[in-house]
Amino acid sequence: MPLKFKSILFSIIFIFCSFSAVSQSDKSTVKAQFALGINKPSASGFVNNFEAKSVNFPSINLGVQYMFKPKLGAKLDFGYNRFSNLNDTPEFKINYTRLNAQLVYDATSIFSFLPQQMGTFVHAGPGYTTIKPLGNYTQNDTSFLNAMAGIEFHYGISDKLSVYFDASYILSFGKDFNPVSSGLGSFNGNMLTLTIGASISLSGCQYCD
Repeated sequence: MPLKFKSILFSIIFIFCSFSAVSQSDKSTVKAQFALGINKPSASGFVNNFEAKSVNFPSINLGVQYMFKPKLGAKLDFGYNRFSNLNDTPEFKINYTRLNAQLVYDATSIFSFLPQQMGTFVHAGPGYTTIKPLGNYTQNDTSFLNAMAGIEFHYGISDKLSVYFDASYILSFGKDFNPVSSGLGSFNGNMLTLTIGASISLSGCQYCD
């Protein structure tokens, strides 16, 4: 996980945690989110003869969400993904990290047929991706802009805690690379992630329970 991404993420979490210490009447205003799951990179993101497994582990998402209106908010989230080669293809492992700023919309009313304890949120926004090949291709780092969109289904455990499932697609704006000088072991394609996590309130009354 690149040091610069760690520094940015920890700084944002510290800021939001500090902000949540002031009076907040709504426990859904500021939330921290943590999720773990799997990923599937697009085959078109590799040069010829290179191919990743259909299902790769892990995908780790960490984020902070702020709802500035009842149904509209924003979040900053960090993602770490690793994927590796399919059997009988050239061996490689790649670390895929991203940082995205996204708008969040509470779509629970649209999915009113779901149980009362469930909430639905859609999110989308731009970001930045860094690719770090491992093993024999460590010199083939690359980075590019991305756009991410997804949907989350939350199940409320309490006023402060919910568990959720997230399905997201990350669209790459990476340029084509030279397969001879830099393409082997690198990646500039799209990615699908499926994760399960927890959303924890950082706002609201501190002494209500």
